[in-house]
Order: sequence, then structure tokens, then C-alpha cells
Amino acid sequence: MTDPNAASAMPRPPDCNAALVLADGTVFWGRGIGAPGRAVGEVCFNTSITGYQEILTDPSYAGQIITFTFPHIGNVGTNPEDIETLTPAARGLVIREPIGDPANYRSTQGLDAWLKSHNLTGLCGVDTRRLTRLIRDKGPPNGVIAYDPSGKIDIEAMQEEAAAWPGLEGMDLALDVTCRQTYGWDETGWSREHGYGKQQAPRFHVVAVDYGAKRNILRMLAAHGCRVTVVPANATADDIMRHNPDGVFLSNGPGDPAATGGYAVPVLRELIDKDVPMFGICLGHQMLALALGGRTYKLDRGHRGANQPVKDLATGKVEITSQNHGFVVDPDSLPAAVDATHLSLFDRTNEGLSLKGKPVFSVQHHPEASPGPQDSQYLFERFVKLMEDAK
Repeated sequence: MTDPNAASAMPRPPDCNAALVLADGTVFWGRGIGAPGRAVGEVCFNTSITGYQEILTDPSYAGQIITFTFPHIGNVGTNPEDIETLTPAARGLVIREPIGDPANYRSTQGLDAWLKSHNLTGLCGVDTRRLTRLIRDKGPPNGVIAYDPSGKIDIEAMQEEAAAWPGLEGMDLALDVTCRQTYGWDETGWSREHGYGKQQAPRFHVVAVDYGAKRNILRMLAAHGCRVTVVPANATADDIMRHNPDGVFLSNGPGDPAATGGYAVPVLRELIDKDVPMFGICLGHQMLALALGGRTYKLDRGHRGANQPVKDLATGKVEITSQNHGFVVDPDSLPAAVDATHLSLFDRTNEGLSLKGKPVFSVQHHPEASPGPQDSQYLFERFVKLMEDAK
């Protein structure tokens, strides 16, 4: 079997003006894409075949450099609609093939130009299979990505910077990506004929706590009959309840849940005591678990892709899900009043919970699926039913 580190000290190819350098000194040479620059972060990989624009704009990727395992990234271009936030939080990207001309009727801009417009740097021409195997075997490393059109790349300095970066454990990134003030949301899902719709006759009012919310989650809430008020991650229970919500939604987001929990957990405990229906996704799921007395820990590799099998333990149904998380809930830490409701069939980790006797539940995966399958969208209907029953 080939050692994935065997080429760590390979000589620099003559046409390379960019590199990824890991904390252990492993070097991946390539050609720059996007904006020239330099960034440090945790190097992860995503196995999705579609949706690279949504992935790059997902706030959950704050602090991370994304390796795409699918070789052809950029082939459908970009457009102003397929975004999950206005300002991408990812630090950079690594891809296999050079970015080609887009071939899609919805494309308004090539990926390379789009990356430049958002000051995102990356490199192509990398053996992403080798890099993915390295991450698989050793876990996501710290790394520095650099692109200089002149070709001036200081490998030693990049390694030192990667080694000095503290990593995501203990890092609260939700406050970096949350909204700065409260706002309303009524945009619904996209259709080819009409683009995005608008919720004009809402039946419920949901307050969404923004730990790094994807826009498509808010669209799904609106599409299911909800008027949505989005509040910052550090909103207090009084801030939330003064909106008189029918339900509270806890969004996805980046970083270490234990760090974010320092200010979020006391708020959630107050809300749980008020019996308001509550639904959490991803970081929101982890926040809820911490508020109920559970613990979280960092996975060796993380789950990032659109083909993750999850079993609903109540029905036995297996759903193919979209996921993006590096931390997970420890099911053995959950108190007796909490039921584990979903299970990852990849590694048997926790994928959902519910609180006995309370209208409170959450899942680790992304039922809004942007990108990804739609097997789990029934969870929004479950949330709506809880709000109906509470009225």
C-alpha cells in the first residue's frame, strides 16, 4: 500500500505558484485559483458531487480549508442565487482539475472570477485522493494555503504558521458568522420558473437563533408556513421570547460547540423550561444536547458530504443525508429524559435526540439539503406539527 506521506518532500514542479503546507511539513504543490493570498485553517474534505457554491458559502466552514474529492469543480459556474450567506466563511479550497469554462444555463460568472470577488484563495492540480487519504488516516490537519502569481512561496514559514495555529477545539466561531442584528425572513424555496418565492400567509412565527444559519434552512421554515425572525447567536431568552414565538429554531454553525455553549446553553435551558417547541440542526443539535446535560467531542475525521446514511430509530427508516460537522454528541452522556432518535450508519455516532415530555428535538444532519438529498425534509413538518399541537 502506498504511504500517503511518501511524497512529503517532493521537489517543486516548474509550473506551480501555489501550495498547501500542513503542520507536519507535508507539501502539496499546485496552481493558484481565485484571489492571490494566504490563509490558515483546518484542512477537511467534502465528498459531494454537486453544490460547491453552496458548500463554499456555508457558514459552518468557518476556519476550514475545503478539499473537494470530486475532481471537476467549477463546471456549472456560479450564480447569485445558490448561496447560503453573502460572505463566505471558508478559508480556501483545494481541487484536482483546473477550473474550466462553465456549462450551465443558470451560470452568470465562472468560479474563478467568483472566488476572486470574495477574496477566496485556492489551488488546483493537487492529488486530492492522496490528501483525502491522509486526512482519513490521521484526521484533519492544520494547514496553510498560499497563492502568489510571482511564485514566491515560503514553505518553512507556512509550516510554522500551520503548526502554531490552535485548531478548532475550544474555538467559538459562531459569533464570527452570526447576524449582527435581528431581521425578518420570508423567502421560500427556488423553482426554475419563478426563482425564490415569498411566504405571504404564515401560520406560525418562528424565532431562529443564528449560530451560522444557512439560507436554505430559513427558506424551508418559510416554505412550511412560518414567518421567521432571525436573532444573533448571543441573544438572551428574553430577547427571543419578546417576539412571542410559536417555536424556536437552533441553526447550524461552525466551531467547537462546548465553546459556543458558554453563552448559548443557559439561554436554551430557560427556553426549555418555557415549553416552547424547539428544533435544532447540526450545531443547534449539539447546543441542545449540552443544554440537556450531554457532552460533545471532536470526531477523528468529521462528516462532510451528501451521501451519509442515517437510521431513524423510531421507524427503522434509513435516510441518505447531507452533513457537515466535525464535532458530535456523546450519546452515553445524555440523561435518561433524552432519547437518541437517529444513528449514523457510517460510524454509529449520534444523529438526533428528543426530550421526553417536551416539544423539543434536534438532528445532526441537514434536512434542508443544500446541496444533497431530500429524504429528511419531513423533519420540518414534524416541527410544524409540534407548533400546531402547542396552540
